[in-house]
Amino acid sequence: WCTESVFKEVRGVLDVESGYSNGQETTPTYEQVCTGRTGCAEVVKLVYDPAVIGTRQILEIFFLVHDPTQLNRQGNDVGTQYRSGIYFTTPEQKAVADDLIREMSQDKLFGAPIVTEVLPLQHYFAAEDYHQDFFENNPTQGYCMAVAAPKAAKFRKTFSDWAKR
Repeated sequence: WCTESVFKEVRGVLDVESGYSNGQETTPTYEQVCTGRTGCAEVVKLVYDPAVIGTRQILEIFFLVHDPTQLNRQGNDVGTQYRSGIYFTTPEQKAVADDLIREMSQDKLFGAPIVTEVLPLQHYFAAEDYHQDFFENNPTQGYCMAVAAPKAAKFRKTFSDWAKR
């Protein structure tokens, strides 16, 4: 969910929501998802204006601000709920994701195989209110300072043209 703070800064992104998806639990809670037994991934749902920013640019930012080579983890966060995933809602989004992953793999961009799963979005649920805008509401919290803030800084440095002004 540390990517939530990044995508809130992206020009053309209209809404960002932290949530859970692609698991078997019908109404997951954070406590349930943390066990790793729900099959759910922690995800960020984006609504964006395709007249301003395209799917490819969104995914390029996504691949910059997380590690797509770690299976079932992101940094110190370990478990299937932290898997790298792109959950598409249109065939076009899937095609763009597949093409980008193929290009990055051929270029050996990450020095290790990309393990990001690309699957249809299933069973999406918004996370609890206290998870929404977490970085914005808790900028001095240790995890935010150690994980979310560097991701946002990396975005601003690399994709300054896409930052909201």
